[in-house]
Amino acid sequence: MDEIELFAENFHEEVINSELPVLVDFWAPWCGPCRAAAPAVAELAEELAGRAKVCKVNVDEAPELASEFEVMNIPTFMVFKDGECVGREVGFRGKNSLTALLRL
Repeated sequence: MDEIELFAENFHEEVINSELPVLVDFWAPWCGPCRAAAPAVAELAEELAGRAKVCKVNVDEAPELASEFEVMNIPTFMVFKDGECVGREVGFRGKNSLTALLRL
């Protein structure tokens, strides 16, 4: 499964209403650490298909979501389960760290 691009219009459906845990990557294309983390995020999307969703929010294209979730630095990774944020990490994270954040 590919990463799901999130915008205000689909956030509620894809994240809040999800029956699966959701990893949300708040990022921007000009952010070096975001680009460095991108391969790990893409690998997780493939590996966790059917067990978790992996989503991305480009903060330049969806600033209202970044504001709503008080994202001040990127990358910021948030995990949602049953519609609630249950984990948050700021800064570059590798695949193992992201998997641990998901607590699968």
